[in-house]
Amino acid sequence: MAFRMSEQAYFVMLALAEEPRHGYGVVQAVKDLSDDRVRLGAGTLYGILDRLVEAGFAEASGEVVVDGRLRRYYRLTDEGLGVLTAETDRLRALTRRAQRVLGSRPALGTA
Repeated sequence: MAFRMSEQAYFVMLALAEEPRHGYGVVQAVKDLSDDRVRLGAGTLYGILDRLVEAGFAEASGEVVVDGRLRRYYRLTDEGLGVLTAETDRLRALTRRAQRVLGSRPALGTA
């Protein structure tokens, strides 16, 4: 099954591109990177992380026990970084096309 790049998955990958993070760290980074627009619940986050790992785009990079709780850290693989870069390029091209279309429209109230 092919990996589906949702907006949430894109932000998770972007968060992991900065540095390895544990679950709560990913949630906070996604919140910051999306200007508080994207909020991840635990089920959504770990579903995305599981799919990223299964696809080979992320991997567990260590575990630490803090206050008796296990924190598993994840990081992007080189393949994951390539996928994230390609998706960013695709979004950039889409934005350029949209700006051309929107820029060529007559202003409202004219014509």
